[in-house]
Amino acid sequence: MSTSLEQMLDFARQIAYEAGQITLQYFQRGVTVERKVDESPVTIADRAAERHLRAMIQAAYPDHAVLGEEDGLSGSEHATYRWVLDPIDGTKSFVRGVPLYGVLIGLLREGEPVLGVIHLPALAETVAAAQGLGCFWNNQPCRVSSISTLRESLVVGTTAHDYERYAKEAAFQRILARAALFRTWGDCYGYVLVATGRAEVALDPAMNVWDAAALLPILTEAGGTYTDWQGTPTIYNHEGIGSNKHVLPELLALISGEEQV
Repeated sequence: MSTSLEQMLDFARQIAYEAGQITLQYFQRGVTVERKVDESPVTIADRAAERHLRAMIQAAYPDHAVLGEEDGLSGSEHATYRWVLDPIDGTKSFVRGVPLYGVLIGLLREGEPVLGVIHLPALAETVAAAQGLGCFWNNQPCRVSSISTLRESLVVGTTAHDYERYAKEAAFQRILARAALFRTWGDCYGYVLVATGRAEVALDPAMNVWDAAALLPILTEAGGTYTDWQGTPTIYNHEGIGSNKHVLPELLALISGEEQV
């Protein structure tokens, strides 16, 4: 199969949808929850969706590597392309019957994120992007908002507590005090809101690479940014901020303490 980004994006959209349909078979059905070593939840839906994604990728691109949250790395560590999968981003929402969860597919080329898909099965929404091709929300072009100040901004976050565990509590409180509105519409859904112009900032004090790989190309192609809390565009620093770009300097000044509320 072709390795053009456009064709790989179409492929990723399709398999994200298929994996999402698998998750819906278990959604709001009282699925059994297990605990991983780190105490995070996992269900049969996570595992079944990831197995499907892996099988489809390995059949279409046998020379590509695959890294998934549930089953780790398969294929060569030195492969040019590596698919990065989170079959259910927002498992805690999923197990409570809340529809704000998504299937995440990212693609790295020589370690650089170049393609991302977020499919929200229970909401029937998909946001997809690839480097140089733009960002699309349900197949229509989408952009971040043009709001330029935090005092006008909607800030969303996966959590409203535990920032002190990551030495971010003071920065978080400064952001809260400045923002027009804060809501805990988190996990991948928060970044979908930023990419589609419905929120200005999404915050996560802790991230894994499978949480982040799809986000950087999506937000960049939508005209925004995905960075760590120091403003570096990376998926590897175990933390994340999505923004509409316009409010990022103000946000970073608050985080560093250079600017006070």
